[in-house]
Amino acid sequence: MATSTAPALRLSTLPPATSRAGLGGTIRSEFTKLRSVRSTYWTIAALFIVSVGVAAIIGFGIANNLRNSPWNKAGTDATQASLIAFFEIGQLIIAVLGALVITSEYSTGMIRTSLTAMPRRGTVYAAKLIVFGTVTLIVSVITSFVSFFVGQAALSGSGVSASLFHSVTIPQGVNMSPGPQGPNGPPNYHFFGTNVISPGTVLTAIIGCALFVTAVALIAFALGAIIRHTAGAITSAIGLMFVLPVIIQVLPDTWRWTSCGSSPTRPAGCSR
Repeated sequence: MATSTAPALRLSTLPPATSRAGLGGTIRSEFTKLRSVRSTYWTIAALFIVSVGVAAIIGFGIANNLRNSPWNKAGTDATQASLIAFFEIGQLIIAVLGALVITSEYSTGMIRTSLTAMPRRGTVYAAKLIVFGTVTLIVSVITSFVSFFVGQAALSGSGVSASLFHSVTIPQGVNMSPGPQGPNGPPNYHFFGTNVISPGTVLTAIIGCALFVTAVALIAFALGAIIRHTAGAITSAIGLMFVLPVIIQVLPDTWRWTSCGSSPTRPAGCSR
C-alpha cells in the first residue's frame, strides 16, 4: 500500500501546469541574460568613461585656447565640443555591444537553449531588441547629458559655454589685422554678428545624440541577427558607420545625393 501511494504523493507536490511562455516572460529572461554578462558592464563603462572623459579634455583645451587667443570665440560651438566624443566614439563602442547581444548566443550555442524554452524565434528576437534597445536608450541619454554638463563645466568662464536654462550669445565671426607688435604679436580683432544658442537647441542636440547612438546600436543588433557571427557583425557595423561615409564623399555629385538619402549617417560630404 505504501509503495502505491508514494508516486501519488510525489506528483501532488509538482507545481500546476502554466500557459505557454509569452513575450513578457521572454523579456524578463533576456534582461536577466543581459545583466548577468560581464561584457555588458565593461562596454557600458567604456562608453560612459570615454564620452565624459574626452568631453572634459576638449572643454579644458578650448577654454585654455580662448584664454590665450580670445578671437577664437567666434563661431565656437560648445555643445558640439561636449558631445562629439559621445557621437563619434560612442557609436563604435555601442555597436560592439549591439552585435554581442545576439551573436554571443550563436557562438556559445546558447541560442538552442533559448529556442527550446521559446520556440518562436521572432518572439526571442523581439524580446532581445526591446531589452537591449531600452537599456541602450537609457544609458545613451544619461551619458549624453553627463557629457554635456561636464564639458560645459570645463568651459565655464570662457564666454562660450552653452546652457539648458538660458540662451547664450557668441560672436558669429571676427575681423583680424596685425597688431602693434607686427605679425609675431597678438592681432587686433573685431567681432561681428551674433549666434544665439537657445536651450531648445541644446536640448535637441543632447537628445538627438542619444537617439543616434541608440539607432546605431539597433543597426548593429540587426546585423548580428543576420550574420550570426561576432567579428562579421562588428566589422559590418563599423563599415556601415565609418567606411561608407568616406566612400560617399568621393562619389560624383549626382551619385552622392542619392547615396546620402539611403545612408544611416549624414557625413560632411552630404552637405550641399
